[in-house]
Amino acid sequence: MDTPTASLLARSSTRSPAWDPRWDALFGLPRLSEAERQALALLLRSRAVAVGESVFRRGQASLQLVAVLEGAVGLGVATQGQAFHLERNIHGPAWLDISSAWAGGMFVQDAQALQTATVLELPLDGLRQLLGRCPDLCERMMCALAHAVQSLTGTTHDLMAKDAQKRLATWLLSRRSEASGGDVALKERKRELAAQLAITPETLSRLLRSLMSAGLIEVKGYSIKLLNLGALQSLAHD
Repeated sequence: MDTPTASLLARSSTRSPAWDPRWDALFGLPRLSEAERQALALLLRSRAVAVGESVFRRGQASLQLVAVLEGAVGLGVATQGQAFHLERNIHGPAWLDISSAWAGGMFVQDAQALQTATVLELPLDGLRQLLGRCPDLCERMMCALAHAVQSLTGTTHDLMAKDAQKRLATWLLSRRSEASGGDVALKERKRELAAQLAITPETLSRLLRSLMSAGLIEVKGYSIKLLNLGALQSLAHD
């Protein structure tokens, strides 16, 4: 019988013959040894996902760790006949779901491509065997899990303790790039960013206008220039 999991695996590409340097971002520093990279390359499967296509579904058995190599995938709730309710988005390279398979359960959110994306799948059964041969990988996977927990903890704290304006200021500061003079490059559409901040797109527009009027930011197309870091930091932490 064709199950969602079987269909998911059937659409996967053939096993990757060589290590892709972009995968290093998922496993952290220092770089994996050549033997570790070759072993992981035999396990990792990649597949292209079109905009709007499901990556995995709530209630589907989780048999693999899932990452986004490039593009963007949203996590949320997909209800038949209704628009996808986006809760947060993940831009590659980053882990999309690194915990469900370890818990031996099912995916608890729906995942849907927001942009054309490349998704990686790491089967848990194969990874367990590999960890027995490459114990240093255990600490890497623990660190990746810890980062995921830390990120979710920070998000939960912001939602519980900060109002919408403070959450926006915190997000802007976390996304600023020193390489671009402190500017924030917007990878998300307005509705995606609003979903991350748990506000409506209309509220996001109002808050951006407020920060612009106060002289704290300047919006230019898909870039936000941070004009007063000190004031934004005070706003985020007050």
